[in-house]
Amino acid sequence: MAALLEVEDLHIAPRSRRLRFDRIVITSVFGDPLHPRTWSGAPARLAAALQRRGVEVEGFQPRLGRVRKLALAARHVFGGFGRLTTSEFLLRSAPARAHHANEIAAFVARRGIRHILHTGTLDLPAFDLLSGMNHYLYCDHTWSLSLPFRLDAATLSAKAREEFDRLEAEALPALAHIFTFGRFVRDEIIARYGVPPDRVTAVGSGMGEIEPYFGPKSYTAPHLLFIAKHLFQAKGGELLLAAFAHARQRRPDMRLTIVGDERSRKYLPSDPAITFHGHIPWEQLRALYCNATLLVQPMLNDPWGQVYLEALVSRTPVLGLRRHGLPEIIEGGRYGFMIDRADPSDLADAIVAALSDPDRLAEMGRAGQRHVLDTYSWERVADQIAFR
Repeated sequence: MAALLEVEDLHIAPRSRRLRFDRIVITSVFGDPLHPRTWSGAPARLAAALQRRGVEVEGFQPRLGRVRKLALAARHVFGGFGRLTTSEFLLRSAPARAHHANEIAAFVARRGIRHILHTGTLDLPAFDLLSGMNHYLYCDHTWSLSLPFRLDAATLSAKAREEFDRLEAEALPALAHIFTFGRFVRDEIIARYGVPPDRVTAVGSGMGEIEPYFGPKSYTAPHLLFIAKHLFQAKGGELLLAAFAHARQRRPDMRLTIVGDERSRKYLPSDPAITFHGHIPWEQLRALYCNATLLVQPMLNDPWGQVYLEALVSRTPVLGLRRHGLPEIIEGGRYGFMIDRADPSDLADAIVAALSDPDRLAEMGRAGQRHVLDTYSWERVADQIAFR
């Protein structure tokens, strides 16, 4: 259904460029793409920016019924694909992708739409794309980039890995154009999947609900922040807790604030230096960003990291692993810190070193905020997707 979404800003693209399309459907298998909570609100915010450029946007979520899910679960386990540890593995299978693609085809046929923007590859046909349709992809990672860092990778058989990679390799080159969050994803798609460089564009992402903070800020108090949501382990929570225990031996004044959900509580030790928040409103989260000295987010397998942008726009430098989108977001270390290994001792050393220089943190915070405000906006993303 079409939706009129909240205006983010008044930036308007130059009209000398020609629109690729004047009507498009955005799809997502993980929720209504026009809902603000689906994929951290990225499809909804992009849709709003496209609408401000005169593009008519509709959203569609293809679904698997309960019976089909059960059949796919049996296929996965008994077909030699490995243990079934996540529903995502069902969605990656050839039958699921074909089902999703057929649902999308039926929807666009009813609506008379010829342009489809997929926000992920799990509803791309695992065969030649439907004739007469222009399929586009907006993605933050590839299967090949995420697999080495997945905590559940060992549960997949060689057969499953081969099939999932084959399906990506068949679908990606057939797309009309691919738009990626990061340059590292663009490079991977070109090198591994053979997509011509002129059909892959790194467009970045925009911001979420966190507004920029321009008020007074001190970097002398060692207040660390970690945002887990529901993926405490994958976001590096256990790694951070081990590092925090090491670092406090040298900086006993350190404090750590963790934002997660109730499932995250079981990982936390009884420690008065650690404060836990479950679901909190945006204004309270913004206050935590503003009051933090350093966002420590050693994410094991997050392809981009919206929290990095939210911290930087709050003038809070970030610390994480040198992988995926972080090196690009902080421009190799200008606005934050990176470690090479997911090792508690290395992370503890990096935390203590970062906190030892408040003036450097302040300058990183100011420069990082300017960089994010100048570089990342949904208006910029919409311009690059909508205009040729």
